Amino acid sequence: MVGTRGVPARYGGFETAVEEIGKRLAAAGHEVTVYCRGERYGDEYLGMRLVYLPAIEKKVAETLSHTGLSMMHAFREKIGRDGADVALVFNAANAPLLPVLRTLRIPVATHVDGLEWKRTKWSGAGKRYYRAAEALAVRWSDALIADARGIQDYYRERFDADTVFIPYGAPILDGTDTAKLAEAGYEPGGYHLVVARFEPENHVHVAVDGYRRSRAAKPLVVVGSAPYADEYTATVKELAGEDPRITFLGGVWDQDLLDALYAGALTYVHGHSVGGTNPSLLRAMGAGASVLAYDVTFNREVLGEEAGRFFADAGELAAAVEAAEAAPGEAAERGQLARKRAAERYVWDDVAAAYERLCLDLAARRTSRRAARSR
Repeated sequence: MVGTRGVPARYGGFETAVEEIGKRLAAAGHEVTVYCRGERYGDEYLGMRLVYLPAIEKKVAETLSHTGLSMMHAFREKIGRDGADVALVFNAANAPLLPVLRTLRIPVATHVDGLEWKRTKWSGAGKRYYRAAEALAVRWSDALIADARGIQDYYRERFDADTVFIPYGAPILDGTDTAKLAEAGYEPGGYHLVVARFEPENHVHVAVDGYRRSRAAKPLVVVGSAPYADEYTATVKELAGEDPRITFLGGVWDQDLLDALYAGALTYVHGHSVGGTNPSLLRAMGAGASVLAYDVTFNREVLGEEAGRFFADAGELAAAVEAAEAAPGEAAERGQLARKRAAERYVWDDVAAAYERLCLDLAARRTSRRAARSR
C-alpha cells in the first residue's frame, strides 16, 4: 500500500483507508506492507509491516518523491525475493511512477481519489500535471478504484475508462464522551462544528462567513489547519473578525475528543466539494451529527435527500444554522437518519472485503478495467 503518509492514520482520508483496510487484510492472513513517511511508530502496526522512507518536504514534490523511493524499495525487494503480489497505489498523482511496478510485473490498482486538479492550491502547471496524471493512471493501472459514483462518472465520460466502486467506511459512534466535551468547555447540542483542512475547495471561508451573518446564539467551533495554506488561513480568520462566537481550535489529534465534538454538535457544517466520498462527512454521519453540506454531487450522493441539508452560499448557510437552532429536534432527527444511512451503506468490513476480492482477482490476473465494468 503506497502513496500516502502511512499509518497510524494521523492526517486524512487516504491514511484512514489504509489503516482500516490494511488491518483487516492482515487479520485475514494476508501479508500487508505500508510505505510511510514522517514520524516512526515501529516496524509493525495492527499486523501491517511498516517501511519508512523520506520525502522532499515541498508541496509540489512531497507525495511523488516519497512514492518514487517506495517504488525503488519495492524494486529491490522484488529482486531479492518474491516481492508483492499486488500494489494498491493511492492518488492518481503517483501515476508517472507506475511503470516501475509494471516492469516488476506487479499488478496495480490505483485509487484515483477526487478531482485534484480542481483544488485551488495548484497553479496552472499543477493543474495540468494532475490532468495528465489522470490519463496516465488510466493507461498504466490494471484497475482503477473510485470511492464515489460521481468519480466513476467522471472517468467514464472523460476517458471512457471503467472503475471499481469501493467507498470508504464510516465509524459508527455509540455515544458522546460528555466528559471530554466538558473538559473542552462544550456541552452536547451547544455548538456548531466545522472540521476541515484549510483549503478553498473545502469552503471553510463560506462556513465562517455564513455563520457570522447568522443570528445564531450557539458558538461555531472550527477544527483544522493545513500546511502551505497561510494565506487562506489568514483570509478565513479575517472573515471571522472579532466575532466572539467563533473559536478556532486548530488541529485536534485526540481522536476521542474529535469524536465527542462530532457527536455533540448541533450541526456539522461540511464544505468539501472536490474529493469524492469524504471521510470527515462519514465520521460526522456515524456520530449522528446533523449535517449542513455544500451542495455538490458527491455530498448529495453520500447523504441522500433526507439525511442532510444543503447550502450553496453563505446566505443559505446562515439561514440553515438559524433553522437548526429554532428546531433542534428536527436537526437531531436528521442526524439519526444520517447515522442509519452510514451504518447501512458505509461499512469498513464490506470495504475491506471488496479490496480483498479485487487484490485476489488481480493476483490471479483475472481483472482488467474492462472486466470491472459490472462492479
